[in-house]
Amino acid sequence: MSSETKDPEAAVRTGGTQPENVSGTEGKTPSDAAVPGDLAMTRVLWPFMLASAVGLVPFTIYSTFLVPMAEVSGGGVAALGQLRGLGGLAALAVGAALAPLIDRVRREWAAAGGLAVLAVSAALGASGEFLLLAAFCLLVGAGTAVLNPALTAAAADRFDNDAAAGRAATLITATQSLTALLAAPLVALPALVWGWRGDLWAIAALCSALALYFLLRGRRKNGTEAAEKTERPGYLESFRLLGALPGVVPLVLVAMLRTAAFMGYLAYLAAFYDERFGLAPEPFAIVWTLSGTAFFLGNLLAGRLLSSDRATIPAERLMTLGLMVALAALVGVFFTHTLWLALPLTALVGAGHATVAACVTTLLVRRCGSLRGTALSLNAAGMSFGVFLGAGLGGVGLALGGFAGTAAALGGLTLVALVLARLAARSPAPAGD
Repeated sequence: MSSETKDPEAAVRTGGTQPENVSGTEGKTPSDAAVPGDLAMTRVLWPFMLASAVGLVPFTIYSTFLVPMAEVSGGGVAALGQLRGLGGLAALAVGAALAPLIDRVRREWAAAGGLAVLAVSAALGASGEFLLLAAFCLLVGAGTAVLNPALTAAAADRFDNDAAAGRAATLITATQSLTALLAAPLVALPALVWGWRGDLWAIAALCSALALYFLLRGRRKNGTEAAEKTERPGYLESFRLLGALPGVVPLVLVAMLRTAAFMGYLAYLAAFYDERFGLAPEPFAIVWTLSGTAFFLGNLLAGRLLSSDRATIPAERLMTLGLMVALAALVGVFFTHTLWLALPLTALVGAGHATVAACVTTLLVRRCGSLRGTALSLNAAGMSFGVFLGAGLGGVGLALGGFAGTAAALGGLTLVALVLARLAARSPAPAGD
């Protein structure tokens, strides 16, 4: 039995923020050190994975029970649907504004703060009042904008080896993908007993317990007092240093454009399958599950491939390949007239985008060192903006040229992301990467 399996904490960097030098090489183990298996890493990371899953549930409840919430609030389905957009705007603003702070406080404390905000938001949402539901949407967006990058960076910090750190980060994103796939039925079943309000109160209690856990965890003595006394860059200096790192800005832009293309595609996928193949919402749920499963598996397997000791393809090359597959499959979906061809193409779109997402996360973790929290926060903010950009451009394309116009608009975004991916690939990697 390996040492990682016997004692997974032996492969863990104990501590909160554990800053390294910007290149990410100081204090690292040799690059050829063994990467723990997924099971060993899960035993170490399960609190982070659980918190990342819980962070996705409030908006899942909101989307699942939008109609009964609208009836209780008296605001109407359309009005409540528009409130959901407030969460994206809050995530964009808070993620960009607080990005450097993720690296200036202990990751566990940042996660505890995000979870506390989610607990408050869930309690407010349980009231069913229209104004409080607006506050719910704003607070959920703000809370997840802090929670997700803090958890991803904290998970990466638990491992000294760069490959293991990247794998830890992708395990967090894979957990989120799996949660997005399974959350709707998981919140619907308990609601049969206690209703959607009970779901929100349960999430408020769980978020509160997890916030307390991470708060206490962050106070533990961890043997990194000397590192924590190291002078940190200022607020604006953090942005400048991050922008100076090779390939980081193109990677963040790739993530934003990839998200725009994928979320724009998902926004009109149901309408496409209804018009082209006559699929009602019930059978379309199978298509949605197929897409979600492909995304989860693509993210999980790509992250594992990138962490392999004998990886046969660099992350930069795999990112380019994933974008090429995603581009070809997305255009193919909107131009095909055969259901049995559209289905595998739909799966390929999800797998391609998931692969790119895993590559971007891995590369940001590897390249940004002690600034990885700032980078991941800006990356999340950029993806929040991408959701709005993709839906808007996809709708413009649909209005001007039907689904062929949507394919052109979203394919154009993917093509620009492909150019930026090649630019990132040509940027020199930090020493030791």
